[in-house]
Amino acid sequence: MNENERNRQRVTDPAERTGRVSPVPEGGEQGEAPGESEAHARRAAALRGAERVLARHSMDATLQERLAALPAQAASVYDLAEPVDVYGNGVVEALEDRVADALGTEAAAFFPTGTMAQQVALRCWAGRSGNNTVALHPLSHPEVHEGGALGSVSGLRTVHPTRERRLPTAAEVRDFPEPFGTLMLELPLRDAGFTLPTWEELTEVVAAARERDAVVHLDGARLWECTTHFGRPLQEIAALADTVYVSFYKSLEGIGGAALAGPAELVEEARTWRHRYGGQVFQQFPTALAALHGLETVLPLLPSYVAKAQEVAEAIGAGFTAAGLPWFRLHPRPVHTHQFQVWLPYEAKALDAAVTELAEETGTALFRRWTPGDAPGVSMAEVTVAGPGLAWSREEVAGAAEEFARRVSAG
Repeated sequence: MNENERNRQRVTDPAERTGRVSPVPEGGEQGEAPGESEAHARRAAALRGAERVLARHSMDATLQERLAALPAQAASVYDLAEPVDVYGNGVVEALEDRVADALGTEAAAFFPTGTMAQQVALRCWAGRSGNNTVALHPLSHPEVHEGGALGSVSGLRTVHPTRERRLPTAAEVRDFPEPFGTLMLELPLRDAGFTLPTWEELTEVVAAARERDAVVHLDGARLWECTTHFGRPLQEIAALADTVYVSFYKSLEGIGGAALAGPAELVEEARTWRHRYGGQVFQQFPTALAALHGLETVLPLLPSYVAKAQEVAEAIGAGFTAAGLPWFRLHPRPVHTHQFQVWLPYEAKALDAAVTELAEETGTALFRRWTPGDAPGVSMAEVTVAGPGLAWSREEVAGAAEEFARRVSAG
């Protein structure tokens, strides 16, 4: 198999990985037993062909499908007679203004990746505070999915106020035994199960950081869907922090890209560092147009996705109970966003095989991928509920979950 063929088989969508699983892309050759690539390719094809799913993932689409959809999407959100962007002007500037308005910040800067956006934000604050130590959760994205970039690229040091599978409490932040310049909070904390604190807990944590003269930065890759849980608008949530990073593809179904929002002076400095980090891309209009479309059409739907996800989680539990599973866990319960974890006491390969078989035989895919959990013989799947999931009734979800559980138990 040549390198191009291997690259085509890799699936690198971070929404399909957890902090407890090796970050080697699925389908990659490291540690892969014979036949695993074939099993993955078969499952991917089954998921693409499934008629009933809870969410359509962009990685399931072909290039032709994505290219065909973009013109109509773009024309609905921007004047396509305008000149193309050059080094961040035009449609990219329009996107930045739209983000700043949505979050209620003075300014926003577009970045090609969230990894770059957060490194730039944290190093800017380190320079201003005189302290290069960042307090964050050990399951946060920079600690799990970025290869140690904060330290090796940006010269930052990280500390962990807690190792519990939740964000730190106000007491843990206030009583941490060494100084830190920035407190970074990931909302929601994806690798702990897309979990969120209560609004009162969040405001208390921010206040505790302020008492220590620390800057507060929000990893808001999925901030867009937090409004339901907090019962607050985006602007009020963002106002708690000094800077906020948001993603355009994790929830908004865009092509990629991110934005860093905050005070105009800090954002202007971030633009300089963006250039130094190699993020001053010549043209980015497809990504910017897709992001504008997501803000216009998907963002208003996210509260309905969250409400449906809560119903779906309970229906999955009912289906598993009806099937007589000896043990299962849904986390968190109730669901905080439109994504949550499902845990079962079976090997991931057996569960993935059931996903493939049911999608091929019935055209229904309730789950996508299972990964080994913290203990032997326990596996976890992340469930996302989006537009397609709104059409499922509670009974249909429970029935699909029961059928899946019975298939796994019998197998």
